[in-house]
Amino acid sequence: MSRTDCALSVSTRIAQRVKHLPKGRPFGIRRFAALGTRSAVSKAISRLVSRGELERVYRGIYMRPKSSRYIARVRPSPWAVVNVIAKQSRQTLQIHGADAVRRFGLSTQMPLISIYYTSGPSRSLFMGKAEVRLVHAPPMVMQHARTEVGMAISALFYLGKDGSTPGCIAAIKKALRPEDLATLMACKMPKWMRRALELT
Repeated sequence: MSRTDCALSVSTRIAQRVKHLPKGRPFGIRRFAALGTRSAVSKAISRLVSRGELERVYRGIYMRPKSSRYIARVRPSPWAVVNVIAKQSRQTLQIHGADAVRRFGLSTQMPLISIYYTSGPSRSLFMGKAEVRLVHAPPMVMQHARTEVGMAISALFYLGKDGSTPGCIAAIKKALRPEDLATLMACKMPKWMRRALELT
């Protein structure tokens, strides 16, 4: 089989798989790595982009275009995109403390820039004109990432010793299920945090 035939075969197989992917959900180009060489896969993806069957969201990340009644082109959420990036880099993501505090009803401020904690290096990503920041956090902050317990940990570290008032602690504990609260109390944490949780 010639190189042209191989490339065509890779292109055809990728095109067939792309048709079954959900519209508007980002994915990494690496998911097709087993279908051919890096060059062949990249060329196949480029053809699909040029035909309008795929849209480039970020470097190495694409999605099937999606539209709605009110928006000509639906964009994926920053969280959905950074999740793909983190998965490809084998890194963990955690909700940022400012967002966690807001979700517990302890703040109404909406951040202008999407920020997430990461087990990887701190960096800024630009998706079009939108900036997304990944901030490196120590393992203690990254415990139980993507769970209610992880959100509580993130909120508590963000509030800090002085900001973790009895009222804030009570609101966080009230929002957790008994089993989640038990998991939280079993986590590694500074002495001030454990004392605040135990006394409230």
